Amino acid sequence: MLAQADIVFHDALVNPELLELARQAERVEVGKRCGQFSAHQSEINRLLIAAAKVHDCVVRLKGGDPMMFGRAQEEMDALEASGIEFEVVPGVTAALAASADLKVSLTNRGVSRHVVFVTPRAAPGAPPNDWIAPVLRADTAAIYMGSSEAPHLAQTLISQGRAADTPVVLVTNASLPNRSARHLHLGMLAVLPSAELEGPVLILIGEVYRKGLTVTDKS
Repeated sequence: MLAQADIVFHDALVNPELLELARQAERVEVGKRCGQFSAHQSEINRLLIAAAKVHDCVVRLKGGDPMMFGRAQEEMDALEASGIEFEVVPGVTAALAASADLKVSLTNRGVSRHVVFVTPRAAPGAPPNDWIAPVLRADTAAIYMGSSEAPHLAQTLISQGRAADTPVVLVTNASLPNRSARHLHLGMLAVLPSAELEGPVLILIGEVYRKGLTVTDKS
C-alpha cells in the first residue's frame, strides 16, 4: 500500500523506515502528541476525504494497530458518510509488540487468563473513564498513553487494593531498534520521577512479569 500511495497521512510515532516505503508519495504528518500542537480529528477527517477525491491511493498510516486507541472509527465513519471505499490493513499493537520484545506472554496458564488494554485518557466532554475497575480485575493489564500520570495511576491502583509489589514493566519504543524495558513494581512506579517517564511508554502490569524483577528492584 505504501509503495502505491500517492499521499500518506501519518502519525508522529510511525517508524521512519516505514515511511521510506512511500518515497514517491506526499507525506503529511497528522499525529497527536500529548501537550503538543496537533491536527484536530475533524481536520484529519476532512483531509482524508479531500485526498480520496483526487488521488487513486491514499494511505492513513497509524502507529501500532489502527483499531486500538487510534480513533480509527471516527475516520472510517467520516469516509463512509462521504461514500468513500476503504480497506483496513491490520498492524501490531504496542502491547503485543512489547510482549514479543520481552519474550513474556500476556497470558500464561495458571497465572494470567484475563488481559485488558486500557487508557486513562478521556476526550473533552466525554463521560468519566473508569479504567481502574478493569485493571483491578485483570490478571494482566496494558495501559496505553499513561506515562505522563504513571505515578498517580500506580498510587490509585494501590489505594484501590492492588498489591504494591505487583510487577510492572515500562516499555519504551516497543518493536523499534531503540526499544527499552524497565522492570519494577507498582510501589516503585508510584514514586518514580516524571522525568524518567518520557517518550512513548507502555505500562504493563501483572504476575506474568514477576521473573523480570530482581532483588534490587524489589527493595
